[in-house]
Amino acid sequence: MRAPSSELPIVLDRVTYAVRGNPILTDLSLSIAPGAPTVLIGPNGAGKTTLLRMLMGLILPSHGSVTRGGRDATPERCAIVFQRPAMLRRSAAGNLRYALAAAGLARADRAARCAELLALVGLSELADRPARKLSGGEQQRLALARALAKDPAVLLLDEPTASLDPAATKSIEDMIHEIAARGIKVVMSTHDLGEARRLAGEIVLLHRGRTIETASASDFFTVPRSHEAKKFAAGELLI
Repeated sequence: MRAPSSELPIVLDRVTYAVRGNPILTDLSLSIAPGAPTVLIGPNGAGKTTLLRMLMGLILPSHGSVTRGGRDATPERCAIVFQRPAMLRRSAAGNLRYALAAAGLARADRAARCAELLALVGLSELADRPARKLSGGEQQRLALARALAKDPAVLLLDEPTASLDPAATKSIEDMIHEIAARGIKVVMSTHDLGEARRLAGEIVLLHRGRTIETASASDFFTVPRSHEAKKFAAGELLI
């Protein structure tokens, strides 16, 4: 696998995260290992975005521990794409060049890498278009390219296809397959069970800030173990 031992596995051990005394994650234990995408599912407010932010190192546990490759270390090759990524007031290529500079890539190598990433996400013909004038799906593809500019070992995606039409959704899902095939560990959240079936190697069901069930995608959708997983997989609401 591409992901180095210094980054994976990411292990959360009995993690609690609270804001002003209100728990968002509670006694959560989880191991993120190399392999096919890990997909976080669960109702709104389950803690999916908070968990992604913690995996990125943007927030720290109130209690418990997070280790990477067996060490208490900050993320080094980890990138995140939020549900509504902000675009700089530059062209699509300009956004990428900025990301490559921030990642420390040598100036002489940026043009070639920029062209490579634009081609990967299907935006070569839109390189000079202002990023803020791209469609929602095109902006999400550009956000993926910017995240890849960091050459991450772990890519975190927060509902990457939310509010996109079916064609744009398929385009993003195809890119996620391609990214995972390159050995980059993808951890993503989604509200779409169909998308989870199409992309996941592993499913993590969250509810009220706790891990309810962790299983391979095939097991989760065919033989869910917990009552909550059976309800959620059947399309019922978790309250």
